[in-house]
Amino acid sequence: MKYEFAPDIQAIAEEVSKSLFPYIKMGYVRCLRSYGTSSRRTIARCHALGKLMQKAMNTKAFYALEFLSERFDKFSKEEQIKVIIHELMHIPKSFGGGFKHHDFVCERNINKCYKEYKKIKEEKNNENQRFSSI
Repeated sequence: MKYEFAPDIQAIAEEVSKSLFPYIKMGYVRCLRSYGTSSRRTIARCHALGKLMQKAMNTKAFYALEFLSERFDKFSKEEQIKVIIHELMHIPKSFGGGFKHHDFVCERNINKCYKEYKKIKEEKNNENQRFSSI
């Protein structure tokens, strides 16, 4: 496997997080692209620095969101945003190194968040257009 930082995905994740998940400390979240996967159905993964490692390293929680290039990059922009939302939803409000599981991070909740994100983004665009016409 090869990993590289993904500034394009990071920027989207930061925008999404600011709108939907303001409790996420994006300074402690990094988005990476991976290449050369042998997994069959995985599109992305959320990795966390667990409590024991935090204690051993004397550091706070940290999350790495991995996006498997072979699959993620082929998706439409809308589907990519939904995958990013999915991975961000795994990060709990406590931001302590744990995960929210798939009983919460499910298609219904992801679609609900995506609609909310689109609505917020639309409202911001309308607001910017009002101010630019003054």
